[in-house]
Amino acid sequence: MALQVGIVGLPNVGKSTLFNAVSISAKAQASNYRFCTIDPNVGLVDVPDERMKKLAELVNPNRIVPTQLEIVDIAGLVKGASKGEGLGNKFLGNIREVDAIIHVIRCFEDENVLREEGAINPVSDKEIIDTELQLKDLESVEKKMQKVEKQARVGSDAKAKAEFEVLTRCKEHLEKGKSIRGLGLSKEEKLAIEDLCLLTEKPVLYVANVDEASMHTGNKYSEALIANVKDEGAEVIIMNNSIEAQIAELETEDDKAMFMDEYKMTEPALHRLIRSAYKLLNLDTYFTAGVQEVRAWTIHKGWKAPQAASVIHTDFEKGFIKAEVIAYNDFVKYGSESACRDNGKLRIEGKEYIVQDGDVMHFRFNV
Repeated sequence: MALQVGIVGLPNVGKSTLFNAVSISAKAQASNYRFCTIDPNVGLVDVPDERMKKLAELVNPNRIVPTQLEIVDIAGLVKGASKGEGLGNKFLGNIREVDAIIHVIRCFEDENVLREEGAINPVSDKEIIDTELQLKDLESVEKKMQKVEKQARVGSDAKAKAEFEVLTRCKEHLEKGKSIRGLGLSKEEKLAIEDLCLLTEKPVLYVANVDEASMHTGNKYSEALIANVKDEGAEVIIMNNSIEAQIAELETEDDKAMFMDEYKMTEPALHRLIRSAYKLLNLDTYFTAGVQEVRAWTIHKGWKAPQAASVIHTDFEKGFIKAEVIAYNDFVKYGSESACRDNGKLRIEGKEYIVQDGDVMHFRFNV
């Protein structure tokens, strides 16, 4: 599943530094000037999952293959981006292509890091980005309204009328300076704007990039950000992006452990970030476990067994017969597939089975 999470924010807030910390396949150029990033950097990041390590201890496979997310480092937006300022149209187009957004916000003071927006103000910085995305969405909504308005007024086209009503609600919401994800549209109503790929409909996770002294407790800036987004139901991750980048550059797990011990860290903060981004996309993980490999597979919550099988190979879905399923906790408790079978913990499930997060599965199929 090629799911993308885009990193956005104002210039010089630590986006590319964060990207360098999480990416395992590319390094973004992190420099102290505007528009350092123009073309988006794209990298893959492993999704940390302690359950894989435990399964590997029990199965002793030849290799371990974690699931991954695609991370996109999008250039810094500026005020006026929705009107083309700072190559805004290009950058907004990059955001339109991702599935979710990580919004990095500067929550530290440092006179050596350029800032054109005046005093440090995370709430104002957030609102600058929000406004540009909302203005671009408003433009998209109004264009579609013009297309369907005539059909809706005729009265005989029920679909057009329903679409126009949804678009009108979206327009009014955006004009109030609010994002579409907070409008509470139903699944049916979302179909009216599905083709627009609205920027403010995408789920968002905020990163408060704090100084070293605040990485465990936060500071007045991160507190202001948390208070501001509480009604959005959004999560805020507090971290020091520079420290995270340094951890990522260390080659061995022992070196990383020693480094983190100095900073009283039990794990890199980016692990929390990646897990939160994964959750933000409404994803689950199931596992296959055998001598050849223990592998994690990404699916959307609510997928049935044949859909889940398709991420391994489309033939698995086409020729699906049944799935052998062991709950993760049962696998760990009894220690092996055979022990689970002997104790009645291996279930045979059919096409209607909804896969649960952590299921250990084996598919039977015929093509």
